[in-house]
Amino acid sequence: MANRIRCAHILVEKESLANEILERIKKGDSFAKLAEQYSIDGSRRRGGDLGSFGRGTMVKEFENAAFALNKGEVSGIVRTQFGYHIIKRLE
Repeated sequence: MANRIRCAHILVEKESLANEILERIKKGDSFAKLAEQYSIDGSRRRGGDLGSFGRGTMVKEFENAAFALNKGEVSGIVRTQFGYHIIKRLE
């Protein structure tokens, strides 16, 4: 099991928008471009890239979803106190 993983995410306030974005990703739209367009946090300037992190760094719901992904895989919608995330494991 990986000690550190690298992920990108898209963070939005509304679940309906998260669903819309997730559908676009499934249809082949660029995760990074959608992050730049819609994400409400600072990572948007890097296409959602959060860099690498280990366990205990992120809020539990986010961490659990991120560490369950395989490289290149995109999560479903993950709700945290910050909003609705879509997570992509980069490496």
